[in-house]
Amino acid sequence: MMWPAFIAAGIAETIFFTMIDPEQLYLFGQRVEWSATATYSTGFLLFWLVCIGSSLMTYLMMPQDAKESLMKAAGEREDLARPKRRERTGSGR
Repeated sequence: MMWPAFIAAGIAETIFFTMIDPEQLYLFGQRVEWSATATYSTGFLLFWLVCIGSSLMTYLMMPQDAKESLMKAAGEREDLARPKRRERTGSGR
């Protein structure tokens, strides 16, 4: 969920700041007096949060059958599955 949002935020920031100069941004009627780097960084983080929220909403609104199918498919493929926890041994750990 985080990586797709990261890539989408990068694309959104590229498009946004291609069209809008960070030195000409206004927030609540006041000019933003940050450096260009601070503006780009803050913009990226805000875009990333919006994209994470979108991914989370998509997952939460997905039917349970689809979620179960995705979990089953991920469990069958080693490259998609999370590393399984080691079975507890008799050592008490």
